[in-house]
Amino acid sequence: MEGLNLVSTFAEFKEHKNIDRPTMMSVLEDVFRTQLAKMYGTADNCDIIINIDKGDFEIWRNRTIVENVEDPNTEVSLEEARQVDDSYEVGEDFTEEVKLSAFGRRGILNIRQNLSGKIMEIEKTNLYKAYKERIGEIFVGEVYHAWKKEVLILDEDGNELVLPKSEQIPSDFFRKGDSVKSVVANVELRNNNPIITLSRTSPLFLERLFEQEVPEIFDGLITIKKIVRMPGERAKVAVESYDDRIDPVGACVGVKGSRIHGIVRELRNENIDVISWTNNTQLLVQRALSPAKISSIKISDEDNKIYVTLKPTEVSLAIGKNGSNIKLASMLVGKDIEVYRELDGNDDEEDVLLGEFSDEIDQWIIDALRGIGCDTAKSVLSLPVSEIVRRADLDEETVIDVQKILRAEFEDEK
Repeated sequence: MEGLNLVSTFAEFKEHKNIDRPTMMSVLEDVFRTQLAKMYGTADNCDIIINIDKGDFEIWRNRTIVENVEDPNTEVSLEEARQVDDSYEVGEDFTEEVKLSAFGRRGILNIRQNLSGKIMEIEKTNLYKAYKERIGEIFVGEVYHAWKKEVLILDEDGNELVLPKSEQIPSDFFRKGDSVKSVVANVELRNNNPIITLSRTSPLFLERLFEQEVPEIFDGLITIKKIVRMPGERAKVAVESYDDRIDPVGACVGVKGSRIHGIVRELRNENIDVISWTNNTQLLVQRALSPAKISSIKISDEDNKIYVTLKPTEVSLAIGKNGSNIKLASMLVGKDIEVYRELDGNDDEEDVLLGEFSDEIDQWIIDALRGIGCDTAKSVLSLPVSEIVRRADLDEETVIDVQKILRAEFEDEK
């Protein structure tokens, strides 16, 4: 019965499509030789013939015929040999087939277990190598399990891939059986098991989507220079064309947004700003902060910051919802961007810079207010408390106290 189990197991292994023929034969031979060495002390004098196509095998043991046997593993007596064939003489090779039953029940069980273990190791190694080469490629799979912290996805061969919550767009929601498009982000071995991590928040995912939707990018006529994202909220894509006849921004957006609409839908309505790349930092800042119109730009290499001055009506456009526009613009140019309001001549005399209140207001609060474009007392007072709380991420009580201090300054002047 054990023999039949081994043969059936062997027959199953020949069906593995992920393991090439030479590797399969090498593994099978190695497993049998290991067991033969345990039985006879050596397997060097054994020939193993394997038929991968039929799922069958034969084992032949070769020994030398001698008068007096000193090593039964490599020698056989003339008397024993002539029981098989009378024509045998001393010095000739004696070959006999090793039947499956010779291994015994425990030996067959060991062969089966070793065979299963080695095949599993090879499959894991092959899976690791296959997906290691696919890092950065688009992957489409079916949801097998959707948990709170991660989603388990199966590929066409039934291999398991993981989409963690941290790599999902905030508004993503998946059910079992859903088709999910993502990018292969990372492949690693944990306890000899390949862990394949997918991502929908990686800039690479957005880049691959553009390659699918925009033929000019796929063909290399347009290059994506840099992508920055706040997944599910907003993204900025800087593109450059190697052909003066091609408008890189227009080609990416398409007629009436035809090319970019599919990408936006895939990213759960993530707003995508496509801008033309330039090595001129000032011009890149202007394009990155679009649709806001900048009055002046000062680039400081000392503190690696860019100071931008805008008209009061342009400040909110430059900052964007929840500060998304200015954050992405800073990431795109690689420097922190600080926004300042451009004051009228009359306001210059009446308004006061926030820095003047450093003895009454903590510096981190002043920095938070500057981060949303409020660098003067009147700019803070002109905004509702709720909006400052939302945009600057400050406590309501803190904002009320700050406005009280600032308001007192102007009341004292009166």
